[in-house]
Amino acid sequence: MGETPAFGPGRIRQNAIYRAGALGRRPRVPTDPNGLERAARRAMSGDAWAYVAGGAGDGATMRANRAAFDRWALVPRMLRDVSSRDLSVSLLGMRLPAPLLVAPIGAAGLVRRGADEMVGAAATAVGLPYILSSQGSSPMEATARAMGEGTRWYQLYWSTDEALVDSFIGRAEAMGASALVVTLDTTMLGWRPQDLNRGSLPFARGIGIAQYTSDPRFRELVRERVAAGAGLSAPRPRPTPGALRTLASMARELPGGFVDNVRSPHTRAAVETFLAIYSKPSLSWDDLATLRSRTRLPVLLKGILHPDDALRAVELGVAGLLVSNHGGRQVDGAIGALDALVDVVAALGGAGSTSVPVILDSGVRSGVDIVKALALGAAAVTVGRPHVYGLALDGSAGVQAVLDNLVAELDLTLGLIGMRSIAELSPAALRRI
Repeated sequence: MGETPAFGPGRIRQNAIYRAGALGRRPRVPTDPNGLERAARRAMSGDAWAYVAGGAGDGATMRANRAAFDRWALVPRMLRDVSSRDLSVSLLGMRLPAPLLVAPIGAAGLVRRGADEMVGAAATAVGLPYILSSQGSSPMEATARAMGEGTRWYQLYWSTDEALVDSFIGRAEAMGASALVVTLDTTMLGWRPQDLNRGSLPFARGIGIAQYTSDPRFRELVRERVAAGAGLSAPRPRPTPGALRTLASMARELPGGFVDNVRSPHTRAAVETFLAIYSKPSLSWDDLATLRSRTRLPVLLKGILHPDDALRAVELGVAGLLVSNHGGRQVDGAIGALDALVDVVAALGGAGSTSVPVILDSGVRSGVDIVKALALGAAAVTVGRPHVYGLALDGSAGVQAVLDNLVAELDLTLGLIGMRSIAELSPAALRRI
């Protein structure tokens, strides 16, 4: 029997994997979340695994993210014609092929050099937006070049230096960003034992600060620091093997030649300058209000968990919200992101009637998770750790495999519960258990 024209990404993906299997080729990237995580752990260094997979405290918020999904069960409906399915959604005036964005991940250079370009190229190949991180390991312009015409947003960490904030925003506009995502929940680093127990902070080794070291305002701050001798007159650490490895990492990651960077006081000063100014603990609603005059881009706020904060953000005129607990990396014992989504959506008018799009960030590992989040009122979701696991396993191809798998499972699950489009999803498709 011939295949129907309305084949869908789910069956196309399945068939591609099964046909390769008939030739003796198994997927390099596992198709299940647990297998993906196990394989990535074997492929990643200890420091990379601690940073990417670790969370705040003992991981209670990470567990809460998963428990929140498990509290909702799908209730499939039968005997509906689902031979043709539409995964596309409209978001901020853009038509996306699926309600999925690739989340910003800082310091992905721990996993692979050129990580941001690889992730961006994979997102473009699948047709999904990539949210570039302020803590990227490549300058945003380089990632934009790797993405070609692909849709990109820019995620902003608000520095204590306002001129640097303006410089980042201007560069984001110039490199073709369609939106600005301001992360609210990382005005200080959370207590992350997996990193602390290893004494490992990638930024202290120059990894994940490429947006800064490529920025003219930041380089000006570094020159001022060197001229003032701020912190540079302190005794240098003894040349232990660890200290030498850190210096080599700094020299390799910063712009310029390796040998010149090893010798230059600007190398150490760049890292010290970043650590001094990268984030602003005093960030307030008043700061956010200034964005109206500082950018032409639509602004979304990332890190919203409380309904009152969501309502205030809407009053401020933001274009969208990302309900997020930073993947459980910032506050231990916090509410699960999906639980917070339910509260936020209710405060904004309920699923299908929210005044601004609400995107779920944190805890998404599968196509089934995406269906549940959309049914509860999310306009779209972001995927974080899974795409980095794909990066660890097979570079850009590994990221694309993860994204393809998520879209395929989303497509198949949608049809198998009797839905023909994302627009048909509602809380009626679920039961709380």
